[in-house]
Amino acid sequence: MKVKIRVVRAVSSPDVTEKYIEGHFNVLETYGVTKVTSADRSWVNNPNVYLLLVESMDGENRILGGGRIQLRNTSFPLPLEGAIFEKDVKIVEYMKKYKDLEVAEYCGLWNSREVSGFGLGSIYLIRIGVAITSFLNLKCLMAFCSPFTVKNSQSVGFEIIYGLGDNGSFLYPKEGLVATIMEIQDVTNLPLSVPVEKEYIDNLRNNPKQISLDESPKGPLEIHFDLNISDLTII
Repeated sequence: MKVKIRVVRAVSSPDVTEKYIEGHFNVLETYGVTKVTSADRSWVNNPNVYLLLVESMDGENRILGGGRIQLRNTSFPLPLEGAIFEKDVKIVEYMKKYKDLEVAEYCGLWNSREVSGFGLGSIYLIRIGVAITSFLNLKCLMAFCSPFTVKNSQSVGFEIIYGLGDNGSFLYPKEGLVATIMEIQDVTNLPLSVPVEKEYIDNLRNNPKQISLDESPKGPLEIHFDLNISDLTII
């Protein structure tokens, strides 16, 4: 499998943003999820949203997966704030310590069935999301994680916020599905990450444009990274 992973600013790339949204909704529908706060479209007008896109390299540039880094300000609260508020109002007080553009949410991660099993959604996109946040002057990166991604998220430096919900857990996005609220409080140094993951992330930060040849659970995986780190400036 050969793919390209790049980062774009959502407001500057409306065409690929629409394709990303369509792919995300299609995946949600396969799980019977029709209501999820991270799927709200209002973020397309937020100048501080960055999309991580997994694209095919067959000449068609099909979007095979992606994720979204969404910075918080007074006009655009994080999707998780609304989701948690319905179940735990303590989220309001918890977020008061952050000024505009000091915290972001990593959300909207998905991958198509075509690349299922290669680890793109379960670990590669997680690594890349953490890698680029160090260039955004953030104090914290937050995320809602499924049971399948909690362990991998912890390996790159996320920790569970036990003071919210049921020791960090919520029934979300619907009854029967569990999500865990997590955060990284030092996105630059990643003190809680395991050494091998920190090394991988540091390599991406130092070499944002590179080709990686890895062996995935489903076979060889060639990734062409083009993270455009120099373009990720806050408006």
